[in-house]
Amino acid sequence: EVRLVESGGGLVQAGGSLRLSCAASGFTFDDYVIGWFRQAPGKEREGVSCISSSDDSTYYADSVKGRFTISSDNAKNTVYLQMNSLKPDDTAVYFCVAFRRILLRLWRVPSAVDYWGQGTQVTVSS
Repeated sequence: EVRLVESGGGLVQAGGSLRLSCAASGFTFDDYVIGWFRQAPGKEREGVSCISSSDDSTYYADSVKGRFTISSDNAKNTVYLQMNSLKPDDTAVYFCVAFRRILLRLWRVPSAVDYWGQGTQVTVSS
């Protein structure tokens, strides 16, 4: 059974930080790219960041570049998203996702995702 279990969401003031974790199981970690999408109320799901464990290449949406950092611990099959300098616009449900490496160029397309986590709420107050 494939599982992506997120943790680390919560309420934080603008300018603060949070670290999200995603523990993956049920598939070969190295065969997939792991990343994060988010969805704010009334908005479409947005690709935030992803990491390819084979070469540690990372990708970021323009809206989070310089503020968010994605990393992975391959021994633990866990991916982290360190979020700094948070803004109220970052408020959303954050989903951990996994998709096949061959679809890396489509990393921001929701329909390319093979597996979704249940999501964790991040709320940034002004």
